[in-house]
Amino acid sequence: MAAATDHWAALTASYLGWTLDAFDYFLVVFCLTAIGREFHQSDASMALAIGITLGFRPVGAFLFGLLADRYGRRLPLMLDLIFYSVVEVLSGLAPNYATFLVLRALFGIGMGGEWGVGASLAMEKVPPRLRGLLSGFLQQGYATGNILAAGCYFFLFDKVGWRPLFFIGGLPALLALFVRFRVKESEVWEKTRHDTWGHLFRAILSHWKLFLFMVLLMTSFNFVSHGTQDMYPTFLERQWHFGAKQRALITAISMLGAISGGTLFGFFSDRLGRRRAMITALLAAVLMIPLWAFAPSAGLLIAGAFLMQFMVQGAWGVIPAHLSELSPDATRGFLPGFGYQCGVLIAGSVAYIEAVFARHTSYSVAMAATGATVFIMAAIVTAFSRERRAAEFGV
Repeated sequence: MAAATDHWAALTASYLGWTLDAFDYFLVVFCLTAIGREFHQSDASMALAIGITLGFRPVGAFLFGLLADRYGRRLPLMLDLIFYSVVEVLSGLAPNYATFLVLRALFGIGMGGEWGVGASLAMEKVPPRLRGLLSGFLQQGYATGNILAAGCYFFLFDKVGWRPLFFIGGLPALLALFVRFRVKESEVWEKTRHDTWGHLFRAILSHWKLFLFMVLLMTSFNFVSHGTQDMYPTFLERQWHFGAKQRALITAISMLGAISGGTLFGFFSDRLGRRRAMITALLAAVLMIPLWAFAPSAGLLIAGAFLMQFMVQGAWGVIPAHLSELSPDATRGFLPGFGYQCGVLIAGSVAYIEAVFARHTSYSVAMAATGATVFIMAAIVTAFSRERRAAEFGV
């Protein structure tokens, strides 16, 4: 019973950390055009702010990932939660575009640190036979954060504007207290910890080929997720001329699809294998593109949004389990998170690319062409991955 309580506490902390991280991130996505109007910036310039956040995530993954493998998972997770909470609140006080960009870069450091540390802590504690299912649950903290951001935008934006929404981003600091008092340290880390920094760096360098593959895999997956999500509210505004509440509602519905797909495909991966589940979801996403980007009515547009994110996050739901299983015990705090965020760094330009492409065609064409390309690319890369479903950790 104590072990079950322990792994649920770790999973809850990691899930909520990723949820609140995504909430803070997606506030910029929803408020992109409003912030741009106040700072007198174009959509492309504001998309650059998103790209900067993504670009600095590897810095956070590097720093907090090293700390997680050297000093344990709990302390770096607590420090990271407090750090990105403070930066998010300061973002709501930014006096100009330049300051906003600096703060979004700092937020990227915090956002980059959370996933790797939280995922390693959770995946090392959950039962191997349920790792795929619970991986899907954990990863959908990202979609849950998107829904929370949509809800705040829906109910508050027209009343208070964009700045007060960022003050809500201080909430993750309270989660650090939960980690401090309810979450126990990873037993896998305690068994395999490195006594010196030198030992840790040598262990990391010995797995450089695995790291490069993780970067390639996560580059393709981040093109998939950010290529279908980051400019989607802008697509709804520019292409469909929807108001703030309509955009928030449709995005929230799409994230319900994400939560359903991520959990379901995570469950499938426990039965059918990680690679098969991810490739199936990615190829099915290609089939969703016409409905998602070129729907002839609002009803079909909503259906397309739901189904697209069902498949996109269906593939993503397997990732925490898959990367954790690929990683050696002694470097699990660093390799998955840093590999993930280096992929973000490379793929972070996709929102800017879509905004520029849309200037010359339309958002429908820009997002459809991007989607088809990245889905197929991700499926091909996934096919070359190893399969280590339900691998035992710490033995």
